[in-house]
Amino acid sequence: MSLRTISPAPRRLLGALACLALAAAVTACGGGGGEGAAPAEQQPPAAACPKSSGKVNLTFWSWVPGVEKAVEEWNRQNPDIQVTVKTTPAGNAGTYQNMYNALKAGNAPDLGQVEFDSLASFRLQEGLTDIAACEPVKQAAGLFAPWTWSQVTFGSGGKDGVWAIPQDTGPMALYYRKDLFDKHGIAVPKTWEEYYQAARKLKSADPDAFITHFSQTDPNWFTGLLWQSGAKLFAQQGDQWSVTVDNPDSRKVADYWQKMIDEKLVATDLQGFSPALYKAWNSGDVVTWISAAWGYSTIRDNAKSTAGKWAVAPMPQWSAGEGKAGNWGGSTTAVLAGSKHPYEAAKFAMWLNSDPKSLEILNREGGLYPAATAGLDLPALKAPVDFYGGQQIFDVFAEASKGVDTAWTWGPTMVDTYRFMSDAFAGVLGGKGTLAQALQDVDGKTAESLRKQSLQVAE
Repeated sequence: MSLRTISPAPRRLLGALACLALAAAVTACGGGGGEGAAPAEQQPPAAACPKSSGKVNLTFWSWVPGVEKAVEEWNRQNPDIQVTVKTTPAGNAGTYQNMYNALKAGNAPDLGQVEFDSLASFRLQEGLTDIAACEPVKQAAGLFAPWTWSQVTFGSGGKDGVWAIPQDTGPMALYYRKDLFDKHGIAVPKTWEEYYQAARKLKSADPDAFITHFSQTDPNWFTGLLWQSGAKLFAQQGDQWSVTVDNPDSRKVADYWQKMIDEKLVATDLQGFSPALYKAWNSGDVVTWISAAWGYSTIRDNAKSTAGKWAVAPMPQWSAGEGKAGNWGGSTTAVLAGSKHPYEAAKFAMWLNSDPKSLEILNREGGLYPAATAGLDLPALKAPVDFYGGQQIFDVFAEASKGVDTAWTWGPTMVDTYRFMSDAFAGVLGGKGTLAQALQDVDGKTAESLRKQSLQVAE
């Protein structure tokens, strides 16, 4: 196992390096710049969050499907605070880099969607506004599942800051084509060994079909698999940090999927969230997807011809009956550094992620599993879903959320780690090396990225 110890960061960075671990309360949870944007160094201090005078126009970058419908509702209710939303690719598919570029250029949007795992990276780059002093946020803590609130609040100047508003979580499960499983006599796999045997049986019955796809562009998907396995990519030791991307549990997952790749049981030429993948779902050439709760709308909206043919089951387990699940994603709405209207931006972020009408729209259109506790009472989360044959699929995700490891720790530069992982996986899928070797490469490059952030890394 590779183990590198990182000495304490400068005090101004300690908050960004806080352990973003899940707490037991997880069981309850189931580009153009903005008008008025300013350079990051003009970020208002947390103590100052006054209301703006006159009409305010905000800009917001997000990749949630249908988020514009929630924004339309906000604009209808708030004629003096109008929001223009720009639909972007998922964060690691280019949006984060565009945000960094916009922050550097001084023309960033007022608000941006940022996943929990990337908040520390944005803090490290001084890309977020602390909205703790903004009146709309002062009573926010009790409105969200405690573990999600703990991930957006960490130290600033001796006390906790609030760096974003939680939006959703991503407990993972198995989406599968029930009609094709029934046709080929394949039982729903309860373990990873059974999943492997299901892949072999499917390939024997239909040589053109694959159990799933392995994408180089979804490193956070693979991280969700590592999370379920018990792997730890980072660890905190007092005031020090360790990089442990290359560890026995990680290698177990890597070796498993390497076998699937070597035996051509998974499609390796399909990228996540791509027209080619959607075509394979529609045709039945790819018959499962291990994904998060929000994935239900991705399949629904992009494989419409398969309505009624999918079902959802718990993630396969490494040992039968464990009941463990990974987590993929989970996002926040952050006020970016340089916004001239932090009060109004914070007010919109709060409404977007806690108002019952907004939560209903975001769940219906985007498939979000809300971080707000009020969202757990949404009728949609308790109702049968027609696309999935009338199954009450969110019952599966509610149970999955109970099995998410509460000791998971994000690293301080996850954007870099994900980029290294994506590049390394591209080489493997191109025939160069193995996934286990890729993890070794990611481990070393992650340590180097920490050095470049002025963090001392001891071998």
